[in-house]
Amino acid sequence: MNNGTDKESHILKFEENLSKKIIMPDKLTNVTLITRFLLMGFPDDQVLQRLFAAFFSLVYLAALMGNLLIITLTTTDQRLQTPMYFFLKYLSLIDICYISVTVSKSIINSLTNSHSISFVGCASQVFLVVSFAGTEFALLLVMSYDRYAAICCPLHYEAIMNRGACMQMVTTSWFSGFVYGSIHVAGTFSVHFCGPNIVHQFFCDIPSLLTLACSGEQILEYVLIIVSFCFVFVCFTFMVASYVFIVSTVLRIPSPQGRFRTFSTCMPHLTVVSMFLSSVYIAHLGLNSKSPSSLNVFMSVLYSLLPPSLNPVIYSLRNRDMRVVLWKFFGEKVTLSI
Repeated sequence: MNNGTDKESHILKFEENLSKKIIMPDKLTNVTLITRFLLMGFPDDQVLQRLFAAFFSLVYLAALMGNLLIITLTTTDQRLQTPMYFFLKYLSLIDICYISVTVSKSIINSLTNSHSISFVGCASQVFLVVSFAGTEFALLLVMSYDRYAAICCPLHYEAIMNRGACMQMVTTSWFSGFVYGSIHVAGTFSVHFCGPNIVHQFFCDIPSLLTLACSGEQILEYVLIIVSFCFVFVCFTFMVASYVFIVSTVLRIPSPQGRFRTFSTCMPHLTVVSMFLSSVYIAHLGLNSKSPSSLNVFMSVLYSLLPPSLNPVIYSLRNRDMRVVLWKFFGEKVTLSI
């Protein structure tokens, strides 16, 4: 009981030292000038903190190794020097950046038993998470266009997806992602915070921060979120349209083996897109929750860890060329070690 009381008093004292209450006379609202946030997503138990740190470390290392392996193979192996693997290399780079922003800070906090993050650090985390998520979606849209060009326009594929065009598409994806992140971080941190500085998550995310905002001030960010979902829906419509053309082209192939072989090149991309959109939907569910809960934290763990960790597995197991290159790569390593 003493440990719990001491912890509560420590948090209260921490908030008093780091926050300054002022009264807005025109609105009669307490506004908190917050300089730091407390990330309190996980139970405040040292044993559980170590367990979460161990679990996050294992998943983080697996995601790091898997994505670095794909970057290495798609850079060095001559059989993987096609536009599809060019985009896959940058998708793996985005996944490394995305999981590093959220998980690495949580691991450090759990190991040091510290829950604080600076205001600037929290804003930077929101900016980077949203930017990398936006970049990944833009890149997945580009990859669907690549599959459309390869299957529906095979004679013009090399002209359409030349090296310069691929580089421009990747650059545009990164640029659009960072513009998207800038808009949302501006909308989120343009509000005044009236609640305590406790964020019931293991990283700074928009839904948790909006619950700390003064009443009525979240409207701008909610409008931006609605506009973002409309834009995502338009992009998703283009993605669906490209696959409609792909399916209609595949069905015209006379042999069953040819149809299967052609459509199998799209299966990893379809699987990754489905998982990414499911993660976006899970993140959207957090906007509807006004009170902190373990379910919100669990959903955040899902959409933060699953896509970066499973993308390398999906592209390795569902792609024939990647399986051949992986077998050759590890076969040579085993032969050399023997």
